[in-house]
Amino acid sequence: MSTNTKKKHGTGAAVVLIVLCLLALGTLGYIIWRQFNPVVPETAAGYVAAAGTTAPVYDENGAQLGSLVRGAEVQYVVEDAEDGADRVRVVNGEGYAYLDAANLTADYNGAVLTDTVYALRGMSLTDETGAVPGCAVEKGMALTVTGFDGLDENGEVLRWAVSCDRGEGYIDGENVRMTEEEALAQYDDALYQRHAARGDSWGGGDAAGLDYWPTEKPAFTDNVMPDEVRALYLNGSAIQYADSYIRLAQGTGINAFVVDIVDGTAVSYASPVMQQYSPSAYAAAQDTMEGFRANVQKLRDAGYYVIGRITVFNDAHLAADHPEYVISDLNGTPLKISSMYWPSAYNRTVWQYKVELALEAAALGFNEIQFDYIRFPDGAYKYEQAGTIDYKNTYGESKAQAVQRFLIYAAQRLHDAGYYISGDVFGECANAYVTACGQYWPAISSVVDAISGMPYPDHYSAQGDYKPWEHPYTTVHNFGESAMARQSETASPAAVRTWIQCYNAIREPYNHYGAAELADEVRALRDAGCTGGFMTWNGASDIDKYAEVISALS
Repeated sequence: MSTNTKKKHGTGAAVVLIVLCLLALGTLGYIIWRQFNPVVPETAAGYVAAAGTTAPVYDENGAQLGSLVRGAEVQYVVEDAEDGADRVRVVNGEGYAYLDAANLTADYNGAVLTDTVYALRGMSLTDETGAVPGCAVEKGMALTVTGFDGLDENGEVLRWAVSCDRGEGYIDGENVRMTEEEALAQYDDALYQRHAARGDSWGGGDAAGLDYWPTEKPAFTDNVMPDEVRALYLNGSAIQYADSYIRLAQGTGINAFVVDIVDGTAVSYASPVMQQYSPSAYAAAQDTMEGFRANVQKLRDAGYYVIGRITVFNDAHLAADHPEYVISDLNGTPLKISSMYWPSAYNRTVWQYKVELALEAAALGFNEIQFDYIRFPDGAYKYEQAGTIDYKNTYGESKAQAVQRFLIYAAQRLHDAGYYISGDVFGECANAYVTACGQYWPAISSVVDAISGMPYPDHYSAQGDYKPWEHPYTTVHNFGESAMARQSETASPAAVRTWIQCYNAIREPYNHYGAAELADEVRALRDAGCTGGFMTWNGASDIDKYAEVISALS
């Protein structure tokens, strides 16, 4: 081999060696550069999906790092998701955590993987807005999940969209549980057994079928309820003379007024809600909305707590406008019971009408809405015995269930709007049974913010020569003791604010009720522990009678 050939071979080898060295250096440089400048995989936004409130995340070795809240937004590695990996990397600080692919969704509406929930309380579903009451669900009933409306910061569902064989609708998250066993549990089993033992004495419903789960009582900072309400009652005519009643009340113990919005056929103002649901009620209005609002505002401006009163299931105007809503005979002809026609307390449209009216009226200046005639008619026994009455009971509920469920619906809507709710009940309701008209004190007190018995002494029957209306202190004190016994039977009792008789007895010997008698009633309530206050019942709102007794209302 020639010298030139050897030189060429040596030069070629050197070039190859140089190239290999350069490649090695380049590779090493790339490795070093990549180490400090890693390739960032493509990511996209997704959401944590789970059947419960959280989903676990893991490190690269499969050890659990912690958990992510259902509905939380995450950045996930697109390649992992597209490759069908069992676990997908999600950005975790400067690195990654691994989330089960089943717990990742690109659509927020897919964040809830729960198939079934169970109703905690007997109540009505509503539409998406919460305004329209729908089908009844029973405690422990399985509800198929069809969607949800909102998650809180802990991954809890705010409102569930559900369906069952009765219908579909929405239910608040606080009113469901994840298992049937949890849903059927009682808040206080010993207390529940006491109710259950009472059964159904008079046809108003079995106490065991009512709800005793505690209801949170609101305390609105911009709408403070007095600890003891001391109120005068004003009907729809009297409120037009608000100035006179304010002058009377100033400097006395009175700190509140109860004002009629509607009392049976007496309609206080021309309500647009009435115009929609019951035109004959609208036509019967005693005042314009503007005039009524101005008079209510006078009471508020003078510093008084103002309660708006609505009669619910005693409504002749609605009965005339919609006889199909009314308790009827088996042929559909409305029945006149106790001289009145009664829209059925089972009818959800009636519920909606009364609550829409309550919300409209509350916005005119009321602190609270009081519902009266939250009951079925007394005097229906003969029809029930004969089997000739149709209560329009779509869901097979008891009377007491319908009353309580109406109040649950009303309380939810009024509380959401910042108003309190109260309910009037017969004095009989303080007894340890469900009344024939569907009122049961513990079940009502559990839901409303104030419960108002009506223990008018002249409404109690004489016992031989003993006439309760001649003994106002004893009669009202006996009621108060019974009422407080019922209060101890609910985990979330309402304030006890009682109607007192402020009119002369309507039974012989027609006792005069003046300051002394009213003072006896007030003292009896306080002595019995009924400290939520009192309201004077005088149907005429007689200002002269109020002037006579007001010294007793301190």
